[in-house]
Amino acid sequence: MKLHDLRLEVMDTIGKSMDDLLAKYLKPIESNWQPADLLPDARNPEFKAEINEIQELAEEMDYDLLTVLIGDTITEEALPTYETWLMDIEGINQQYNENNPNGWSKWIRGWTAEENRHGDLLNKYLFLCGRVDMREMEVTTQHLINDGFDIGTGRNPYKNFVYTSFQELATNISHRRVASLVKKTGNTLLAKINGIIAADEARHASAYSDFVKRIFELDPSQMMTSFEDMMRRKIVMPAHFMRQSGDKVGELWSHFSDAAQRTKVYTAQDYINILSSLIKDWDIDKITDLNEAGEKARDYIMALPNRLQNITNRMQEPEKEFEFKWIGPTI
Repeated sequence: MKLHDLRLEVMDTIGKSMDDLLAKYLKPIESNWQPADLLPDARNPEFKAEINEIQELAEEMDYDLLTVLIGDTITEEALPTYETWLMDIEGINQQYNENNPNGWSKWIRGWTAEENRHGDLLNKYLFLCGRVDMREMEVTTQHLINDGFDIGTGRNPYKNFVYTSFQELATNISHRRVASLVKKTGNTLLAKINGIIAADEARHASAYSDFVKRIFELDPSQMMTSFEDMMRRKIVMPAHFMRQSGDKVGELWSHFSDAAQRTKVYTAQDYINILSSLIKDWDIDKITDLNEAGEKARDYIMALPNRLQNITNRMQEPEKEFEFKWIGPTI
């Protein structure tokens, strides 16, 4: 059987059990949280006082930390790109067929619907905080959606699920760290906002990791070489084409990454830790029935954390040398 045909067969097999996976990894819409549950209600008499408190706490927020919060928001708001990309994966058919519904398209729509609340919530908070040049932020968001992205997966579902497993863990770390840092300054509302988003990301990461586990059971060698290929390419974050007004595609990403590194919100060490956790979760060292290419791929993957650690140990913390248009003077 051709590799492409085998992937389609595996996707079809897993897709048939998608209803159980949806119930396990997605929450019912009616009982799920919504942005309005966490933000001040304009109908309440206390609304202005609550906005004043948000703005007072925002004034005290560290510049780099606010930068990371804005960049995380922009990343969340580029959701149309991510849904479009996932819907184009081999084995996923977004056309509804009453006699043979595609479980994968149901997952992607459900995942997108949950993720959509993240950008909505963070955007409204930043609008209310009074420290952000919302137009500049919106220009970056529009550019990011307009420019699209290339994460090196093509339409291969195995590579895409390695990417999403990794990336969901990364966003969980980023939101969780922001929550921890702002909580120390007394900003309990923002801590709660980032904490609840981080919990969603952790649940979604578990789902994608589960998909990969199931693929390893059905097609171990091709799944292993796909994992190897993604790690050789390096996992790029979904906003790696980020730019400000007047910039070229991707020109802003390194500055944003530097801010995340300085604040310890997301670091090179986190990249290694995520890789190590996936190796452990997927029992890479215990997988059997690998062909020669699969064995070589496993050898590369198992040795990679130590190789990356040696590089990371020599890295120096980047200096602050860039000002973002997102954070403008108060009018």
